[in-house]
Amino acid sequence: MSTVSVRTFAMMLTVLAGTLACQAGSGASAAVPSPLVDEAKATAAGKQTAVVAGGCFWGIQAVFQHVKGVISATSGYSGGTVKNPDYETVSSGSTGHAESVQIVYDPSQVTYGELLRVFFSVALDPTEVNRQGPDEGTQYRSVIFYGNEEQKRIAEAYIAQLDQAKVFRRAIATQVVELKAFYPAEGYHQNYATVHPNDPYIVFNDAPKVANLRREFPEMYSGK
Repeated sequence: MSTVSVRTFAMMLTVLAGTLACQAGSGASAAVPSPLVDEAKATAAGKQTAVVAGGCFWGIQAVFQHVKGVISATSGYSGGTVKNPDYETVSSGSTGHAESVQIVYDPSQVTYGELLRVFFSVALDPTEVNRQGPDEGTQYRSVIFYGNEEQKRIAEAYIAQLDQAKVFRRAIATQVVELKAFYPAEGYHQNYATVHPNDPYIVFNDAPKVANLRREFPEMYSGK
């Protein structure tokens, strides 16, 4: 059985057992506010990059592919010690990588802080440690990989703001870590939610995240 099939089968067993997959924002006790610290929206179109991790990269990629101002979202691996890792070794937990998504965005349309608001609101439960929904292991940890000091400042300030406001029922476990490298995942992982909309894993775990994005952020939602 392929690794993808194993993941889907595990998800089906989880559902049959009566344990629903993590719903985005389920750990929030109130609406997630806008960040008090953020970059200014650019006056001209351009390209900037953000990298985040939080559970299976299929769902994170699907969410950000539907955010206005996002040019591309690519599934991959970050945070480990092995160069050019593959899915099998990352899944073993031995490389130290997290399933991650590289987001290329236009800073004249969406800011880094606004992307983080989407991340914390609908993409994951940031209070979980080394797991999201049915997936467990260090490769599913929650991380913001900052590419410069400005991103680090915004991410750390936002986490402190949300924790102080007790937006979530538990403290945020999301790590803020310097980005060393991002390695794109294999082709069959790219656009997985779009290509396989009827996969039980996508139906129960990831499609609700995109639906939550559309409901909570209609002004940011893109139907592309």
